[in-house]
Amino acid sequence: MLTDADAVRALYVEYLDAGCDVLRTNTFQLNERIYLDVFRDPAHMAHIGAPGLETRHADLTKRAVELALEARKQTGKTRTAIAGVMAPLEHCFRPDLSPDHDTARQEHNELAEILAESGVDIILISSMNTIHETRAAIEAARLTGLPFWVSFVLGPEGELLSKERLAHAVDTARHMGAAAILIENVPPAAAAAALKKVEEGGPAGLIPHLGKYDPPSWKFEFFPRFAQTDEWPPERLAEEAHGWVHHGARIVGAGFGGGPEHVRALVGVQGATS
Repeated sequence: MLTDADAVRALYVEYLDAGCDVLRTNTFQLNERIYLDVFRDPAHMAHIGAPGLETRHADLTKRAVELALEARKQTGKTRTAIAGVMAPLEHCFRPDLSPDHDTARQEHNELAEILAESGVDIILISSMNTIHETRAAIEAARLTGLPFWVSFVLGPEGELLSKERLAHAVDTARHMGAAAILIENVPPAAAAAALKKVEEGGPAGLIPHLGKYDPPSWKFEFFPRFAQTDEWPPERLAEEAHGWVHHGARIVGAGFGGGPEHVRALVGVQGATS
């Protein structure tokens, strides 16, 4: 977004031209920690880091929204909502790294405020892996006055990666005002299996992981350890999505490994927001 803003805008345009109903901002896990985690502390970052790192997360978040707004104006897709993405402050597959509630609340407050002031229509609290950080992010989102959605990332047993019960997480999010609950960043079969737990009480949906994630990579402690051996071309995703909608999903999307061509295929699924 600093050196290739035109490419980011062009990709937004591709998704809009594909017919998406909701355009997610390029802000997944964009926060101050992704810079601080490279250094010992803020003083160390200021001493040897590049200039401006302490505000780069805010600058890039604003830029991401600006590019999305420009793409929407360029395409004339004025009815497409722009969803400002907030994710776990640490890696979405590492719930053990999640900061305590008060710390998370303070950091999510900043992110939600930047997204709202930049002009997003809704906030997507994406791929949450613990209930306490979900609460903190929701509290921050509610301060903006914008509608918000919440998605959860699951472990192989079908519960949150923190091993907390998905049903409890869903009840918490709905009670706190989430307009929709999603399952995200898990393989399609696992996402579909969790649908019953999220569809009660309001709109629900699935944004499955379509790519191949097969650790260990350069981080050996990552989990869950899943590797998809089959392929998910757009036609197959659309075919499966018909079944998901039949069983209660109202929002369907293409997660990591997907692209505009998957969204284009999903547009033909009756009764679903993509």
